[in-house]
Amino acid sequence: MSGRAQLMWDEAVTGYDFGPSHPMDPVRLDLTRRLVGAFGLDRELEIVAAKPAGESTLRLVHREDYIDAVKAVSADPACADGSYGLGTVDDPAFAGMHEVSALIAGQSVGAAEAVWRGDAEHAVNFAGGLHHAMPGGAAGFCVYNDASLAIARLLELGAERVAYVDVDVHHGDGVQAAFWTDPRVLTVSLHEHPRTLFPQTGWPEETGAGAGEGAAVNVALPAGTGDAGWVRAFHAVVPELLAEFRPQVLVTQHGADTHFEDPLAHLAVSLDAQRAVQVACHELAHEYAGGRWVALGGGGYAVVDVVPRSWTHLVGIAAGKPVPPEAVIPEGWRRDVFARTRQLGPQRMTDGRWPVSWASWEEGYDPADRVDQAVLATRRAVFPLRGLLP
Repeated sequence: MSGRAQLMWDEAVTGYDFGPSHPMDPVRLDLTRRLVGAFGLDRELEIVAAKPAGESTLRLVHREDYIDAVKAVSADPACADGSYGLGTVDDPAFAGMHEVSALIAGQSVGAAEAVWRGDAEHAVNFAGGLHHAMPGGAAGFCVYNDASLAIARLLELGAERVAYVDVDVHHGDGVQAAFWTDPRVLTVSLHEHPRTLFPQTGWPEETGAGAGEGAAVNVALPAGTGDAGWVRAFHAVVPELLAEFRPQVLVTQHGADTHFEDPLAHLAVSLDAQRAVQVACHELAHEYAGGRWVALGGGGYAVVDVVPRSWTHLVGIAAGKPVPPEAVIPEGWRRDVFARTRQLGPQRMTDGRWPVSWASWEEGYDPADRVDQAVLATRRAVFPLRGLLP
């Protein structure tokens, strides 16, 4: 294994554009890439533009009739009528939709291939993490499910155990659905409770089916959960499961929409807590997966203040050159922000909450605490299925 990290990047991914009024503004990808460069992380990584996912790869997860439908609206957006989830408010049709969606998927598949083959120890695709797309339909701003495709490619290459950990504010429903009955894939999602947020799934009782029973894990956190509760919940569930599962590869999804500034959700997590969980994922990959780590982006709609900083931290951690939380953001990047958005960019790589303080699960359970109630519900639902004490 080379040990050198890869950053999957093709500027054409910024063509994943649902239009000027849509919250998923592709400027977040461009600004992240520029901030990575502003901190000199390019010199610490191999920048790779993978080829788009071909139809045989897409069919590892998606139905052929759905792929054909995406191609049709890609060629003629006016023909989209809402079938297959295409042409909806969440997923408006646009010219080139198939091509750019396949390109984003190709970056995640390429990342998985590089890590499995030992060309890289870690690989990051912050344009990816489109975890809501289903085998037969688009959903939640997601056309092709690059995370599921990366995992499916790892299985095709011979992986026997792949762990997927999703810390986006929304439930990773598409990835869970793709591997619902597959014991080779452990899916763990920490998200805002389905009572208060799309897609209204991800209850602790959702644990998989058939041979995959016990391989789906959901931590449904109450609205308003902040840093201490969020990080505590992560550590109360994820490390113990990974220790039992012994994954050969760890795939993680790092949607930045858990942040207190995000306009589409209701958690109260800081950039510093997001960074703390990114660090933890890196450490868990080394502890339990031989260092093989594929890290993806995801949601995040505070496109200037939050997303570029969060994912630049992720890239730095993967590159082995983590950006200090107190680091001052280069003025050149802030000028780029103003030129692109007419907004003022943040000045530092922190929300002022580093180091993040949290209490481990071993220190005791508080029956009156709603986060602890959520964690215990998850542990009771799934841990005994895996031979673990709740």
